[in-house]
Amino acid sequence: MVATEQARVGTRVVDGDGHLVERDAEIFEYLEPPYRGNAALLGYPFFPTLDGYQRGAILARTGIHKDYTINARTWLDFLDEVGIESTVLYPTAGLAFGCIQDPEWAVALARAYNNWLYDRFYCVDRRLRGVALVPLQDVSEAIKEMRRALDELHMVGVVLTGNSADMGVRRLLGDPAFWPFYEEAERLNCAVAIHGAVSMNLGLEAFRGFAAVQALEHPFAQMIQLTSMILEGVFERFPRLRVAYLEAGTSWVPFMMDRLDRAYHAWAARERREYSEWVRKPPSDYIKSGNLFFSCEGGEESMRHAIERLGTSACLLFASDFPHETNAARAKHEIAELRERTDLSEQDKANILGGIGVQRFYQR
Repeated sequence: MVATEQARVGTRVVDGDGHLVERDAEIFEYLEPPYRGNAALLGYPFFPTLDGYQRGAILARTGIHKDYTINARTWLDFLDEVGIESTVLYPTAGLAFGCIQDPEWAVALARAYNNWLYDRFYCVDRRLRGVALVPLQDVSEAIKEMRRALDELHMVGVVLTGNSADMGVRRLLGDPAFWPFYEEAERLNCAVAIHGAVSMNLGLEAFRGFAAVQALEHPFAQMIQLTSMILEGVFERFPRLRVAYLEAGTSWVPFMMDRLDRAYHAWAARERREYSEWVRKPPSDYIKSGNLFFSCEGGEESMRHAIERLGTSACLLFASDFPHETNAARAKHEIAELRERTDLSEQDKANILGGIGVQRFYQR
């Protein structure tokens, strides 16, 4: 079955969301004054913790990986073994970047991380593209770093922290304080990705096992940020802005279309609307605009329904998530699972696996 589907769909696979594993000692080499060469920095982690879970301990118990040294060679070997053409690399520890309290350190670390990614991955092989960290703790500096990352480092977009746990970047991403950043991202034709990972401050602390936390953290964070950006009017104010909500699957998207439309209509006739005056149409219209993107997972039974509600599969991205909860064997299985589906059209499969969605999102 897989071989037959592969022949019809095509063998091309493009990864829209893979990950790096940062090593502070390596990033240390790329820090600029006044931090350059001061080994006192290595006494503390460069990035805040994602939460109270030690991911390495969890991976050790599951046995997914025997080693977690992730460099350019590791990634290229993975791409070749799985049959993936290229990837877009996201941080791991850096997914908590928005929690950094010190704006000055956030600016310095963003520059160092982006230089490290460019030098250690993109310059080794251009199949390894990357998205930049930008310090929204200081919006003017975030704009400067976005420009630099695109023009000098050939990044394909920027990544924002999905949940900052009421630290560092303390406003939701729809807040008008960030509108100058979105205005410049729209002008630069820059893809803006929102990626979860931080579970703190979402009400998940009472769970005793990581599976429950991981299952809920990503969609909860994305629901909150999508709601904020739509009801604050971001997508009306910046209609050409492209934003992706990653690693939460697709099943939550139709749910949010219904919930937000209900809230929109419930309050539209009131004297004082309970959302921004910039919201000019039902929220589902913004979600279906073609400028909002979502990563998907091969075995999601609800994906067909999400595609029907969105009106297209060209806004869905295949995400390997390597090396987090996956290895080469699991990635091959997920690709085969998607190719074997009988409820998706050949065009849907080509859009998702063949990189149409990836190209549309990172089109710059």
